Amino acid sequence: RVEPWNVTLVDTGDSSMTGGRLKRVAEYVKDDEAFLFTYGDGVADLDIKATIDFHKAHGKKATLTATFPPGRFGALDIQAGQVRSFQEKPKGDGAMINGGFFVLNPSVIDLIDNDATTWEQEPLMTLAQQGELMAFEHPGFWQPMDTLRDKVYLEGLWEKGKAPWKTWE
Repeated sequence: RVEPWNVTLVDTGDSSMTGGRLKRVAEYVKDDEAFLFTYGDGVADLDIKATIDFHKAHGKKATLTATFPPGRFGALDIQAGQVRSFQEKPKGDGAMINGGFFVLNPSVIDLIDNDATTWEQEPLMTLAQQGELMAFEHPGFWQPMDTLRDKVYLEGLWEKGKAPWKTWE
């Protein structure tokens, strides 16, 4: 399957924050109806087409992917000191988080002041307060790669041919 994607790699500098990095790519997306943005430090089996379709359908300025973080430890159900059940690494505490994949209208870049702006702070909070931020709920696989432990885990899945995020042939 071939998709009509344009991918542009932009050196946004070492010192710019997430918002500043987004602002630095404005010239490449200014004429687009919407564009995709990710932090690049996580993987998921996200249905990109469904995420874009969701964004187009709601008509708001921004869509973030909401997902459940992976649990780090096994969870115990204990009653009167007796372990009743054990679940190995359940998905977090049940609260969804920002999964770091976005569909955005170019106008959101106007909410970013400069390189020091953190996307997750004022811009996202402003969009939420304005009712312009929607969440595409992704219940599937999502894993950050923030630590050496994460890296080893993800590389192990890849090497075994069991990488859920590999959705292409």
